[in-house]
Amino acid sequence: MSRFRFVLFCAVICSILGGTSLAASDWRLKSPNGALQISVQNNKNGKLTYEVRRQGRPVIASSAMGIVVDGVDLAEGAEIGRVERYRINETYPWNGAHSKAVNNCNGARISMQPEQGKKPFTLDVRVFNDGVAFRYIVAGSDRPQVPDEATSFRIPAGSTVWYHGIRGHYEGVYARKAISELSAGEWAASPLTFELPNGGGYGSITEGALTNYAGMGLQTDGQLGFAARLAHAQPASYPFTLRYGEEEAKRLSQPAAIAGVIQTPWRVITAVADLNALVNSDILANVSEPPGPKFFPKGIATEWVKPGRAVWRYLDGGENTIEELKNFSRLAGELGFEYHVVEGVWRRWTDEELRDFVEYSNKHNVRVIVWVFSKNLRDPDQRRSLFSKLHSMGVAGLKIDFFDHEAKEMMDLYDACLRDAAEFQLVLELHGCNKPTGENRTWPNELTKEGVYGLEHRSMASWGEHNATLPFTRLTAGPADYTPMIFGERRKETSWPHQIASAALLSSPLTIIAANPKNILENPAVELIKAIPSTWDETIVLPVSRIGEVAAFARRKGDRWFIAIMNGPKARTVKVDLRFLGGGNYKATLVRDKMDDPSAEKIDSTTVTRKDSLEIELRAGGGFIGAFSTKAGS
Repeated sequence: MSRFRFVLFCAVICSILGGTSLAASDWRLKSPNGALQISVQNNKNGKLTYEVRRQGRPVIASSAMGIVVDGVDLAEGAEIGRVERYRINETYPWNGAHSKAVNNCNGARISMQPEQGKKPFTLDVRVFNDGVAFRYIVAGSDRPQVPDEATSFRIPAGSTVWYHGIRGHYEGVYARKAISELSAGEWAASPLTFELPNGGGYGSITEGALTNYAGMGLQTDGQLGFAARLAHAQPASYPFTLRYGEEEAKRLSQPAAIAGVIQTPWRVITAVADLNALVNSDILANVSEPPGPKFFPKGIATEWVKPGRAVWRYLDGGENTIEELKNFSRLAGELGFEYHVVEGVWRRWTDEELRDFVEYSNKHNVRVIVWVFSKNLRDPDQRRSLFSKLHSMGVAGLKIDFFDHEAKEMMDLYDACLRDAAEFQLVLELHGCNKPTGENRTWPNELTKEGVYGLEHRSMASWGEHNATLPFTRLTAGPADYTPMIFGERRKETSWPHQIASAALLSSPLTIIAANPKNILENPAVELIKAIPSTWDETIVLPVSRIGEVAAFARRKGDRWFIAIMNGPKARTVKVDLRFLGGGNYKATLVRDKMDDPSAEKIDSTTVTRKDSLEIELRAGGGFIGAFSTKAGS
């Protein structure tokens, strides 16, 4: 459906449904399939609250709604006024867990009538089959206004939550706790994942379409709830104070003013029956604007926006010289990888050396991405001058590092970098950054973001549980630059098959591989590794998966399927049915744990059909990866 036809469709639906005026204190909206419902109430104390239920069971218990502007909570005492309903039903190409996203929701814009002396505002609500999103909109004023948050999320008793703190910004290790164990005042970064009691399914809490606003963190209230807290109210992270100092952190502790209309990010609650639906949710992309034709005339298929795999000399040896980096590019070409990420050493090169390096890499069909400190991009003229120069020299993109804060001015810098990079046809890898909020739909040149505790970190005692947690927590928000797959000591207790599987389970449109390409080419499973793509057409979370215990996916690219498993801290044997395969015989290459040696692997070749199943023995921290193809020799 074209954008024009889609807008016309929404207008027709709104015309048919019409605007309705409710004098009620309790308002409800259901998902298209009727399974999910949000209700909004004015309670007897004049507070605006909401509740989310799936199939009649609470996902979010009665919780506060509200936006504070210039110190005044506009929602307190507000009445539900005119309601304008709308419907969205579309699909669009995507580079997520699958290649086609589904945006199907019922929506409503509710005019909230405030107490005397307060400003009116609009509550915009959308209910999808797999979650709920809402945001607040406040008209502009003749002067900038200062917004703050009054929203909370109360999780039902008996639930289990997975979260990490904000000390490391968005690079933290997830803890698993019963919701009752959380005391007041603890900090959590989003997305926060939770499992409801008694088989009630799963949920997550985060935000979408974060732009022209400060980012949202979560703080426990000691009563099963998490309060939304904007960046100015959060303690500055250690990475920020390390690089920018305590005085700069103090300055950003002041709330930011907004000129014109205040439109908050969407507050997003995913509510699903199982882990497969959690991983496959498109809500964050759905609440974000589609890419504009000015920079992306073919959307994510625009020619210069190319997903791919990258080599990277940082974690696994190799001299930091032009000659050795050229060797990395040559080896990347042998692997069929599309990119080479070069750290800050390029800044010591002359223009001629950089141009020569890019030309050499391009001859091997490898595009170059160079590292830049975000602090040096704050001046618009300097930023655009650098982007223009790099583009003219054939550089494909930038790795921009060390944002370390979600203050509004930092979010404005993200947007400016994405916009200017798009103008100069540069792809971006964002590092030392916040979580994704769907901006990669609006700006598909953002191929990946860090915002994850990945292999760069040395202090992890063991990786198995952490890696088996990430696909159901951080990665539900969007791609993560974890830098998967390494074969040396940095992998700790995890096995080689675990590490190879991580390249398929922790992938992103730009998948930057940690291992030295020489070590990849010497690995017995090199042909399978070369076949692992960076984007997927379909993802199925296999029933054996348990958060933090085992992550097992079946993923398809074209007519080839992969099964990838990362095991947690306990050895286990799992059975995987192959019913997801198509008809006919499939040639299978299976890479298994060698039970007595984590730095080795067993490789088998066989033929299977969709009627077969695999019994897979996994060591503690072990893994498995299999490739299945109907084409002989592939």
